[in-house]
Amino acid sequence: MITAARTKLTSRFSTNVYLRASMKTEKQNIMADLGKAGPSTHLVIESDCETLDVFGPSVQFLVAPQGSDEAPCVIKGTIPPGGSVPIHSHQAIEVFYVLSGNVEVLSEKDGNTHWIAAGPGDFIEVPSGAKHGFRNRSQHPVFQLITTTSKLGRFFQEIGRSIPQGANGNPPSPDQLQHFVRTSERYGYWLATPEENAAAGILLF
Repeated sequence: MITAARTKLTSRFSTNVYLRASMKTEKQNIMADLGKAGPSTHLVIESDCETLDVFGPSVQFLVAPQGSDEAPCVIKGTIPPGGSVPIHSHQAIEVFYVLSGNVEVLSEKDGNTHWIAAGPGDFIEVPSGAKHGFRNRSQHPVFQLITTTSKLGRFFQEIGRSIPQGANGNPPSPDQLQHFVRTSERYGYWLATPEENAAAGILLF
């Protein structure tokens, strides 16, 4: 009987040791899988992100453009007091969340245009191909969080001029304006004429 009890205890001990070893191995395998090279979650530090002047307004890439045209690109956009974004359209969808300040958004429906007032907490959706523009007639800057495609983000990279965070850009030169027009054509980025902008209350440069 003593021998049988010892055998039983030994069997239980061996089983427990085996189970603990198996669990340890499984845990190690799981951690090894999690540690494999690939995309990883990380914190974006705003001060580390590039800021570009886009003829008055500025964009700061929080999530930079990626290789795929449709991959998301997240931008902090700033429109200075008295600044505007001329009327334009593009295939990329854009969504804007107003962080602070008061902005007016130009919307077109059935050939008629009108301005929509937006403030902190408002969410603006711009469908693909929709004509739109912005103006800030207040005394304070407007900050918006913008989500769009990487293709449109690359467009901003090509036309923008690097500036320190919080700085204002200089008026564009004729060569820079020509580069802007050529790049817009290449990206399928439609631009309204100076007359169309003036009629809507936007004066260019």
